[in-house]
Amino acid sequence: MEQTLLIVLMCVLVFGLTAVVYVLSQKMNGLKQQGSVDLMKADVTELGRSITLLQRTMGETLERNSTTMQLSLQKQLSESAKLVSDVTQRLAKLDETNRRVVDVADELKTLQNVLSNPKQRGVFGEYYLQSVLENVLAPGQYQMQYRFQDGEIVDAVIFLERGQILPIDSKFSLENYNRMIESSGKEREALLAKVKSDLKGRIDETSKYIRPSENTMDFAFMFIPSESLYYDLLINNIGTGGSSRDLIEYAFRDKRVIITSPTSFMAYLQTVLQGLRSLQIEEQAKDIQVRVGKLGQHIGKFDEYMNKLGNSLGTTVNHYNNAHKELGKIDKDVVKIAGVDANVEPLLIDKPRQED
Repeated sequence: MEQTLLIVLMCVLVFGLTAVVYVLSQKMNGLKQQGSVDLMKADVTELGRSITLLQRTMGETLERNSTTMQLSLQKQLSESAKLVSDVTQRLAKLDETNRRVVDVADELKTLQNVLSNPKQRGVFGEYYLQSVLENVLAPGQYQMQYRFQDGEIVDAVIFLERGQILPIDSKFSLENYNRMIESSGKEREALLAKVKSDLKGRIDETSKYIRPSENTMDFAFMFIPSESLYYDLLINNIGTGGSSRDLIEYAFRDKRVIITSPTSFMAYLQTVLQGLRSLQIEEQAKDIQVRVGKLGQHIGKFDEYMNKLGNSLGTTVNHYNNAHKELGKIDKDVVKIAGVDANVEPLLIDKPRQED
């Protein structure tokens, strides 16, 4: 805007000078015709002053405009540099975000590869189970990879009161389940049957770790680290066996296996622990009842012996009082013989009173 104004002023100045020269030329011609040299000199002098004033004014205007333009240019350059710096920083952050997205994608791909490998998938399930146990139990309350007497190893056990242990197996099957989710029609039905067979096999395998002879509980936990599979077991028809029997019911009633997921595991565990506490309280109450019965027997015996002691003391008191009476009779005989006053005053005592 300021550059445009400066150009306009320059054009006006040139146009004005041209007009002045033209006017002077006309006047010079007129003066030659009239022969008035003095008037021409006066006009030239006045014209010189006007041109000088105009030059000074234009110079000041140009200087002010130049200063303003320099300040404006510096301001624009500063703002441009700041904008470039901001854009550079945002591009750097965007580049870092892109790298993180790529890293997450790589990790997800690695996780997918892990879950697609049966052996590594089992390791992942054990790791997930261990993470859950670490968050809720002290180190001495559980053990990973617990070995039984015959060499069989269960993924984890929880140590309960009175030396009992709760076995937990974390095996699960996802290959057929993932394929079933992405399929439809008859293929889905065939894969559903395979998923049910896989789950039933895992249930049967988990039941092998129920060993009361080695101080285990009479049930075990089957940990499934997949909420979607557990949800399908509870809600959808995946939980129904070929004979229209629920797999969860089959696991608990026939195999004494409780199927859990990461969200339901703690609820089941707290229920078991609370049930054990209630059982312990019930056993303690029975023990107290037995001890109270024995205490009643002891009190009955004590009362019996106290009655016998009271009877014995009553007999003793009778003998004591009779002895004093006989002593009184002896004293009277002595008085008659000796002719002196009797000095013996027998002290009689009462028998102990017994309440019925």
